[in-house]
Amino acid sequence: MADSGGEEDLPSPDQVSTKPRVVTIYKTDTGFGFNVRGQVSEGGQLRSINGQLYAPLQHVSAVLEGGAAHKAGIQRGDRILEVNNENVEGATHKRVVDLIKSGGDALTLKVVSVSRKEAARLDAQGDDNSASYACVDYSEKRALPISIPDYRMIENSAEKFVVYNIYMAGRQLCARRYREFSNLHQTLKREFPEFPFPKMPGKWPFTLSEQQLDARRRGLEQYLEKVCSIRAIAESDVMQEFLADITEKDVNSGTAEVDLRVLLPDRSTLTVTIRRNNNTDQVYDAVVDKLGLDEELLPYFGLFEIMDTNFERKLVPTEFPHNLYIQNYTAAATTCIALRKWLFDLQRELQLTHLDMANTFFYWQAVDDVGKGRIRPGDHIYELKSLQDRGKKQEYLKLVRKCEGYNEIAFPHCPCDSRKKGHVIVALTIEHFTLTACTDEGEPESQVITFSWEEMTQWEVDDEGMAFCFQYQRGEKKPRWVRIFSPHFVYIFDCFERIVQELGTVTAANGGQEDDSSPMKVDAKKSEKVFETINDPDL
Repeated sequence: MADSGGEEDLPSPDQVSTKPRVVTIYKTDTGFGFNVRGQVSEGGQLRSINGQLYAPLQHVSAVLEGGAAHKAGIQRGDRILEVNNENVEGATHKRVVDLIKSGGDALTLKVVSVSRKEAARLDAQGDDNSASYACVDYSEKRALPISIPDYRMIENSAEKFVVYNIYMAGRQLCARRYREFSNLHQTLKREFPEFPFPKMPGKWPFTLSEQQLDARRRGLEQYLEKVCSIRAIAESDVMQEFLADITEKDVNSGTAEVDLRVLLPDRSTLTVTIRRNNNTDQVYDAVVDKLGLDEELLPYFGLFEIMDTNFERKLVPTEFPHNLYIQNYTAAATTCIALRKWLFDLQRELQLTHLDMANTFFYWQAVDDVGKGRIRPGDHIYELKSLQDRGKKQEYLKLVRKCEGYNEIAFPHCPCDSRKKGHVIVALTIEHFTLTACTDEGEPESQVITFSWEEMTQWEVDDEGMAFCFQYQRGEKKPRWVRIFSPHFVYIFDCFERIVQELGTVTAANGGQEDDSSPMKVDAKKSEKVFETINDPDL
């Protein structure tokens, strides 16, 4: 979170828009990701902000870097005019906080930004009787296998000191001095002022004995365990920088080499040596080289991030897998990076079955998808289990490829502008694109809308609104845009692009003509009937 005491993240005068703007923030695992500060009492003297008079306003005192508010465009220093369409000029701090809490997972703010100079003037005029509220969710916890099993003495020409070795899941991350722990503690208290941090082991002016050093080691270990159990703190930039064993020289040169584990489809792990600043494509090349993946298979596999929501997200080429690797340790998993199939077209998949590695990976990914409920075998479940127990891989694949959900990617539920209440579940196959109505908690409902790919006319991503947008046209009706507000909006776009690419390949293979088995050939009457059932098009 941005330091609430500094000015680095406040906009300069030429960056400030004097007009109020409306921003919608969707809560993530770290909450809304900002702090609110302002007067406790109601009313007060009118003040000029950007040339306009306002009653005293609550303001954003800190923003979590990379959090929901930051991505939505909220800046530290923003003055809050409305919360969920209710005017809060002159409102009490408690009133504003209550409105924020009452909005559920979506928060709409009307704010006005101020320059550094304007913020300093307003803060100087502020009421000392003010309160602060952190819109960071400290209740989200997880047990990280972080430990400090030992320490060692470092001696150079200038000084002699002790460093404590920090491990995560049995793998060393870094070594830190006591004063670095102390600096971390002070920085975290500034970044997360509302959190009750545990006490640090005390300083000692004299040389410590082995027994005292070990007691300090245990105290530092307990401190890290408690602090890192809070997800918002563990994933903050401050903590990630502290846990990264990297020097300034390494940062400038990018030469720091590290080991990264990748989960393979057959449930084994592959360790590759990479540089910390290697992007997804570079890491994929390293995996391919060490694995000996056949060149014919290269376009049909990719690197994915294993999410906590039983979902794998394909990494974009410009991401840094090692950063995700460090940030997403859990007690149950050895890595959050996986190699998975990146292919929708079953006919193309069948053309690759002459390669042993392809068959092995296709088989084990299918077994995993059946186990996680992504492939829905129905009455075939016991037959599939029997084939798996007997090691009949080819027979298993032949049967599972007939099951619903094979080569389908379904996304976690999310809001959609065509659904007035509740969420939708997005699912894509090479045959069609579907939106299934569900509750806010993700429980599927009976209403489903199915689109054929030839009905899609345009699609794009809205980075500012964190949404995937697509336009479709049915029959003689006017084209219509739909917006899907998913944190995985880029991945949905990538899936669209991939499927259209594969469909073009299928059409080209048929000499530019679609036959009856082509995925682009759909039953228009059946599709229209489904659409009309859900009231064209509100789910």
